[in-house]
Amino acid sequence: MELEIRHLRIICAIAESGSLSRAAAALRLTQPGLSAQLRRIESMLGGPLFDRSPSGAVPTAFGEVVLARARAVLPTIDDLLGTAALAARSGDPVPQLRLGSVNAPPLGGLITALKLHYPGARIVSRGHGSSVPLVDDVANGRLDVAVVGDSPGYELAPCPGVALHPIATEPLFVALPAAHRLAARDEVTLDELADEDWASPRPDDDRIREYWSSTFLATGHRMRTVHEVEGRLLMELVRGGHAVSLCQASFEELPGIAVRPITGNPLWYRHLLAWHQAGPVAHLGPTLVQHVAEAQRTAAARSPAYRRWLRDHGSQPPPP
Repeated sequence: MELEIRHLRIICAIAESGSLSRAAAALRLTQPGLSAQLRRIESMLGGPLFDRSPSGAVPTAFGEVVLARARAVLPTIDDLLGTAALAARSGDPVPQLRLGSVNAPPLGGLITALKLHYPGARIVSRGHGSSVPLVDDVANGRLDVAVVGDSPGYELAPCPGVALHPIATEPLFVALPAAHRLAARDEVTLDELADEDWASPRPDDDRIREYWSSTFLATGHRMRTVHEVEGRLLMELVRGGHAVSLCQASFEELPGIAVRPITGNPLWYRHLLAWHQAGPVAHLGPTLVQHVAEAQRTAAARSPAYRRWLRDHGSQPPPP
């Protein structure tokens, strides 16, 4: 077995997080798997790199020497990979930029911004229900930039080499059938929604469904999800009167669906833009953020419910 770049990233991730459990979460590995990899790395290098205890992992004297070399080498490697990727694409007759996105409005603004800077590029995109695989794809060069999101207390774990820049933090609203007894209200409470049948995305590794459920449990209620669906199918169940669901505040009302704020704003969602710090669009990061933020504001302006909410609560800070 030979030492690889990923082994250096593992060592640095453990040192930066201070524990194998936190490093495993950041690297999206199991803790036993990370422990096994660390033992193999230490065997290759010839000595223990960390003193491990229930309180965390601290570099040994030997580990500090290795870490100093790894931290010096990795930025150069990342710069080489980013430069090579950009050079390879510049040589293409039609350069291609690869985008990813969760189900959120900013993707359109991102495409518009990239077309301004790369008018001849072929831009391709793909969606995913979870942010975690999209961030992983950015980290591993399968995507150039992605629109992602997370929830308070369930933030996306830092990923080596990936910049995660916040775009906006917004409340979640409830989507109701237009004929629902609560649809005539300006806003509804979680208590009033406690006995409803819910349509929700299936649980996945970004833990948004867990965040929804735990928020309900904190109020003494259980979120009774009877339909695990996403996208168009979810909204058709709401429109048909079979369930209610949570939605982004900027979601545009469709015929047969009423979108209403939830009293007290107990649920929030944070939009972020992810790109690799050594990738081909890294130099455009601040510009892309501006365009994506503007796209989100435009989407908010199209939603009557969100416009009313912003009028009444615009100065309210998002959760810490």
